[in-house]
Amino acid sequence: MMAALRSALFMAALALLTPPVTLLLLLCFWLPHHARLRLAQPWVRSVTWLIDHLLGIRCVVRGRENIPAGAAVVLVKHQSAWETIVLQTIFRDLIFVWKQEIKWLPFFGWALALTPMISIDRNAGRDALRQLKERGTERIRQGYSVAIFPEGTRMAPGQKGRYQAGGAFLAREAEAPVVPVALNSGESWGKNAFLKQPGTVTVSIGPAFDSRGLSTSEINSRAEAWIEGEMRHISPHLYRHENP
Repeated sequence: MMAALRSALFMAALALLTPPVTLLLLLCFWLPHHARLRLAQPWVRSVTWLIDHLLGIRCVVRGRENIPAGAAVVLVKHQSAWETIVLQTIFRDLIFVWKQEIKWLPFFGWALALTPMISIDRNAGRDALRQLKERGTERIRQGYSVAIFPEGTRMAPGQKGRYQAGGAFLAREAEAPVVPVALNSGESWGKNAFLKQPGTVTVSIGPAFDSRGLSTSEINSRAEAWIEGEMRHISPHLYRHENP
């Protein structure tokens, strides 16, 4: 009952916070993209505060020292919307690759379209990779770290999807370092779930590695091995069925 009340209050708070920020970004569309991203940060930090204090979903970060000083490609386990918000408070100048149809969502999508986030037409086939390469490389050269969910969609805790090559391809083409990230947000905040449960989300940041000289498949395999191995340390109770 309490979790349902907290979840309802959280959604109400989002409905109140998002339109003013969208209006501010619309009025400041002429500012450089770095400035527009900064204007969105109070929303990010306010929502993170609500997640922590209203929903009772805390965050523990391991491996913060592994975050590079410069731009990188961040390959992240994806379990819920939690990471699209909170990771922006952990990594400086972090942007995400998102489906371009999201821009039609009232207020939230409009605001997202005014930030330097990278929109991709996922139905464009091979052209989607070209879009990712061109826009992602440009953003990395501008100093942004680009977060990509290699499994392509949210996975339930304990589950694993096929690791797609887009993020590894971008890292190779941009010659950017790769940072693998494992997390267990889905144990408190499920996929498309209104009801969110109090708990602790562990974010584990792996050592960055150089993409230069590696093939796309080698980058992808290396990131996958670290992320999936680390998931078994973060949430060992979800992998007890595996053979020792």
